[in-house]
Amino acid sequence: MFRTFLSLRYLRARKTNWIGMAGIFVAVAALVLILSIMAGFLAEHRRTLRGNLADFVIQPRYTQSVRLPNGDLIDADHDVGAMIDLIESHPKVVSAAPQLQWYGLFVPDGAKSAMERPMQDAIQLVELIGVDVEAETGTSDFAESLTREYSPKPPDGRIYSSVERVDDAEDPFAPLERSGRRTSRPGRPIIVGEQLAYLWSLRKGQEVSIITATFDDGGSLNEDAPANSRFEIVGSFRSKDNEMDQRRVYMDRAELRDFLQDSRGWSAVIVKLEDYERDKLQVREELWTQLNEAGFLGAPGDNPNEFRTWEDFRATLLAAIENEKSLMGIMLSLVLVVAGFTVFALLSMMVTEKRRDIGILTALGATSWGVMVLFLLIGLWEAVIGSALGAAVGVLGAMKIDAIERWLSSTFGFQIFNRDIYLFDHIPSEVMPIEVAKIVLGAVVSTLIFAAIPAWRASRLDPVDALRHE
Repeated sequence: MFRTFLSLRYLRARKTNWIGMAGIFVAVAALVLILSIMAGFLAEHRRTLRGNLADFVIQPRYTQSVRLPNGDLIDADHDVGAMIDLIESHPKVVSAAPQLQWYGLFVPDGAKSAMERPMQDAIQLVELIGVDVEAETGTSDFAESLTREYSPKPPDGRIYSSVERVDDAEDPFAPLERSGRRTSRPGRPIIVGEQLAYLWSLRKGQEVSIITATFDDGGSLNEDAPANSRFEIVGSFRSKDNEMDQRRVYMDRAELRDFLQDSRGWSAVIVKLEDYERDKLQVREELWTQLNEAGFLGAPGDNPNEFRTWEDFRATLLAAIENEKSLMGIMLSLVLVVAGFTVFALLSMMVTEKRRDIGILTALGATSWGVMVLFLLIGLWEAVIGSALGAAVGVLGAMKIDAIERWLSSTFGFQIFNRDIYLFDHIPSEVMPIEVAKIVLGAVVSTLIFAAIPAWRASRLDPVDALRHE
């Protein structure tokens, strides 16, 4: 009992001990605030980087016909329906849809202009994505991207894209209604990304050229198939991933198949789960096994690119953001070390100043362990009070960080957080209770480690020498 009473009395009477408490408070508050903001950035970037990617993307490499479990022999190069039926039979799969994916050269000013100035940014490599609207709508965020609001350009609120959204999101590839008569047949309808439209100053109804290469069944360049065609822009989409919006072009799968003269008509199957975060590992393993047994895929170790999650496509960027969060946590943890050194210095000075008190306590029967616990308790109170207050302020600051930044920016007259750089117009933050608890526990343990040395020195003092001390 005397240890608790004396430790609190020393803490209140000696105001310099509050310096150590303040250091712990600042360190914990900074750690909680910054790591919550970094967690918010990671979560926001995960949503942004995903764009229109589905939960799973399956891209099989077929070399021969396969026999299904029921004994039917099918040509795997053509029968995507059997594969989709097998995927959708899984209880945790919501839907699956085929896609035809290819690459082409996007030429806004026509092929002739591109040939005249090929090195002057007259062309751009784009992804051609052929979709079935109804199946795609139920499997990816394609429908949402067709109606998503435009990216504003502060401060005048102008629109990035010069291409409006499609006229009808349920029938996005419908030809545009025109007044008057046309002398030529309109090009194949396409939907371009918002950033691609902004980059090339495209407009709705504009006709562009796309150049590509096609191959015959033997893998040789098909010289007889046309590699150039006109396309008409019928609208734009916004996936919230700038890179995807700048390189992706959607069109009807049948139109793309006809353009490429591809007898297969599909190259990938996308899959949507009921709960991706919960079921992704289990469903991936089970689906891969079922598709392998049915002959649609190889074994998981044969070709890992046949079955990928959307995170696999964005692995580098997601890992970079996660590393930034870890590095920030390590760097800010040094502030805790500095606060620990402050506690060490203050307790060392206290041990020196209280040598006579230590001698009296020892003469009255206090054990060496009791003296050591007394000074450890002083460090413990500093750690508990400082880290508790720091955690509370850090959590409150993380929850109100956007409002705080806006107030500071308006008060001091300059923008602290530039919202033009990111696709989101706020400072994201995500408070994770487990992380906060780890920070508080780490602060308490770190402080006790630094307080242990002066406490041990106090317990080793000789009572006679301590009483003789003036």
